[in-house]
Parts: sequence; structure tokens; C-alpha cells
Amino acid sequence: MRGLRAAALLLAALALAGCTSPPTADAPDPAPASPSLASTPSETVPPEPGPKPKVGECHALTFAQAVAVVGRTEPIACGRKHTAQTYFVGRLDLETKAGFSRRVDSQAAQRQMRQACTTRLPRHLGVRPRELRLSMAQAVWFTPSPKRAEAGADWFRCDVVAVAAPRQLLPLPRRTKGWGDAPAVAMCATAAPGTKAFERVSCGARHTWRASSTVDLPGKGRLPKQADIADRMESTCRDAARAQADDPLDFTWSQESPTEGQWEAGQRYGICWVPA
Repeated sequence: MRGLRAAALLLAALALAGCTSPPTADAPDPAPASPSLASTPSETVPPEPGPKPKVGECHALTFAQAVAVVGRTEPIACGRKHTAQTYFVGRLDLETKAGFSRRVDSQAAQRQMRQACTTRLPRHLGVRPRELRLSMAQAVWFTPSPKRAEAGADWFRCDVVAVAAPRQLLPLPRRTKGWGDAPAVAMCATAAPGTKAFERVSCGARHTWRASSTVDLPGKGRLPKQADIADRMESTCRDAARAQADDPLDFTWSQESPTEGQWEAGQRYGICWVPA
């Protein structure tokens, strides 16, 4: 029986951060009047709040736009190729208890969106939160630009995206509700975790390893020592590999601990892997 214990820190570019769209270009100020003529000062055209997103809208986002939006995108017909779909639209709480206004890119607004979007995604996809750990589907969230927020826009939108390969999003089906158990969106890899050839990909792409289960890790402070994580994960990963092996006396597995960055972002579990 062979066990591959890859509990060292690993590169995992799967986790997508929530996003806030940057200001869009506003209309330019009117040209000033000739100084030889009497005139009133020119006025800046006030920004408009713009349209509110709708649940079910689709977007053709690039990976860069999903991670850190660089421009405002308009919805497209879901029959066309798209990489994101809106599954929830909420209202931002931009007023503090003291009566002051928060910015749409404030930490409080980001916390509100992260909580709302991540808790609703499993329900939208039709899977349990623990099952979503083994999926390439992720929640990303967007707000109006600060200028549109000043004009009264207070919405935020939650989109589902799926990572196909490093820096590449997976095209989505016309309807993503209940889509979470699709084989194409499951988490796989090009090589064993801890090796140079390891890249996380969707199981619809060419792969040699598959994520099989996860192991909860205790602690709310610093990331535990790698030896402690490996010891805690070993029995669960070994049992999962044995249960899925053709020969229960000869099987291989690998285990992956969270990186420092993932731990700080709230990932309190490791991932068990088996050959595909």
C-alpha cells in the first residue's frame, strides 16, 4: 500500500475574490463659455444610478474581470457563450449606525456581499456546502461604481463562475440552477499535489488526479504546523482512497493542506486526492 503525503504548502489559484467594479467614465463637462461673453458657470452632468442587475442574467467575463473587474460588462443572451450567471441581487447596507455613509468598496460592504453570495451559492447549485469544496464553481460579487453609488445605486450582484484551468473560466450552461453536481465542474488536477506539474483543472479537461474528499482542520489563529495537518488528514484520505480503489490492498492517495493565504481567507480544511 502506498501513500503520497503532499501536505506541504501548495500553489492553489482556485480561490476567486469578490470584486467591485471600478468607476465607469462619466460624461465630460460641457465646454466653457467664451470669456468675452457673459455666462453662468458650467455645470457637471450628474451621474445616473444606471440599470439594476437581474437574477438569471449572463455575462461573458474573462478570468481577469472575474478576479478584479477592469471594466463594466453588460449582460448577454444566455444562449450565447458566457462564463458567469447572476444568481442573487441584493441591496447594500451603506449607512452606519451613526448615520454616516459607507463606500461601496468599504470592508463592511465587502463582508456583506461575501456572506450573502457564498452562503447562497450551494443552494443555487443544488449541493451541500461541503460538496462545493470539491467543485471548481465559485461565487464572485460586484457593485456599481462609486459614482453610480453616489447617484443612488445600492445594489450588489452575485455571479457563479467556474475555473476550467489556470486563468481560464469554464463556459456555463444556459441555466446553472441545480448544476453543482455536473462532472464537468468537479475538481481535478494535471498531476499529484506537491509536484511541479500540478495544476488544478475541471474534470472536463485532461487530468490524472481527482479531489475525493476534504478534512476539517481545527484552529482560528495561525495555520497549524504541516506535520500536524498531515497527521490529522492521513486516516481520512487513506480511507477515502481505499473505498474508491479497485484493490483495497494496493492504492495511492495524496493530501493537500491550505496555504497561508487560503487559511487567512477562511479555508479551514485540507483536500484528499486520488488518481483519476
